[in-house]
Amino acid sequence: MLLTLEILRSEAASFAKIESKHDEPNLFGVTDGKAVGTYFEHKFVSYLMERYSFDAGNSASGIDIPSLNVDIKVTSARQPQSSCPFKSARQKIYGLGYHLIVFVYEKTDNPATRTGCLNMVHTIFVDKSRTADYQMTSGLLQIIGNDGNEDDIAAFLQDKNLPVDEIEVRSIAEVVLKDPPLQGYLTISNALQWRLQYSRVISQAGYILGIERVR
Repeated sequence: MLLTLEILRSEAASFAKIESKHDEPNLFGVTDGKAVGTYFEHKFVSYLMERYSFDAGNSASGIDIPSLNVDIKVTSARQPQSSCPFKSARQKIYGLGYHLIVFVYEKTDNPATRTGCLNMVHTIFVDKSRTADYQMTSGLLQIIGNDGNEDDIAAFLQDKNLPVDEIEVRSIAEVVLKDPPLQGYLTISNALQWRLQYSRVISQAGYILGIERVR
């Protein structure tokens, strides 16, 4: 059976429920969030591959399920954030360009059985249309709503230290005026890789179109 976005959301909820009850020896004592995330992502993709046909991602594609344009993010509830490749500064305004399935866990260790357990406290689907930066899009939409012009937008982008040169700032300002972005709900920090933070997505899931709490 072909994997679809609807099936993916349903299976993400099912898998989160299963994994929340699973005691895993390989996770005992593991505190490295990247190692935990890699374990969970690989296990979830394997789970899907046993049941459905789809193109699994690789390092070249940059996302986990390219056939559905979806990337899987796994993060601790203590600090719900992760990184993703930087492709263009415009991602902060118009979104990452792909959907996200975000699994948020609380990890506990059982010394008696020497196992670790990932209790999935949130499982959220974020449509690609909502993956831009909250403050960036909010500010731009406010400027446009106040009859702002290209100069106002360019000044705002420069104040926000968007990682682009002056020529690109002008180019983006022109585009934003003609094609205003949708309100994004991620917090995206500038770095060699984008740093994504999910607190707002978690709090708004189920209340905003395009941010769905699947479990």
